[in-house]
Amino acid sequence: MRQIKELVNTKASAWPDIISAIKSSKKRIEVLTTTTGISEKCLVDTQVTTRSPMGAIIYHSGGIIIDSGWLRFLGSGNVKMQRSLPSWNEHVGNKFPPKGFVLCADDAIGGFFAIDGGIFKKPGNVFYCPPDSGGWQDTTMGFGEFLNFCITGPLDGLYGNYRWTGWEKETEKLSGDQGLFIYPPLFAEGPEIGKRDKILAPIREIYEANVIVPGLSPTMTT
Repeated sequence: MRQIKELVNTKASAWPDIISAIKSSKKRIEVLTTTTGISEKCLVDTQVTTRSPMGAIIYHSGGIIIDSGWLRFLGSGNVKMQRSLPSWNEHVGNKFPPKGFVLCADDAIGGFFAIDGGIFKKPGNVFYCPPDSGGWQDTTMGFGEFLNFCITGPLDGLYGNYRWTGWEKETEKLSGDQGLFIYPPLFAEGPEIGKRDKILAPIREIYEANVIVPGLSPTMTT
């Protein structure tokens, strides 16, 4: 196992590029603080270097909350989002080091993002499990590209049908460990999302309700 000195790359860290993208974004973005001891432990647990965007987020932040609380990228944890990337994966049964996939981000309405470790046959790509299907869809982007898209790109193509008038007022109140359980569920017949009930719930409960993980391995939709 590599130790912290081998994982922290001070000469070629991805963090400056992430901060630059955040500063250029028009979205409301919050970088959560972390402490050195916690971030170092999380980095050692994940065994990724700060040269990678994932490692940089873990080492330099408690996580990144994008677009008024809509998207949450996991880091090393914070009071506002107590989950770290390794602890969240272990908490849902995907013990670190995980086999097949790594949960890396999620959204306020119960959609989850995972980096393919081979189970989807597209290693390195980020897959999305939307709240209306229970299956996984390829974003066709690696983690770094996907992160940059979420920070600087238009999210309407991904979330146009999932948003309602005034959604920001509801999502910005959430902690990073909470989500909105939509009822009736989005996979069931019913009115448009703006007219459905939105129930505050722990994100783990929403994960268990929305994600199909037979044998702790996600299933992919075609």
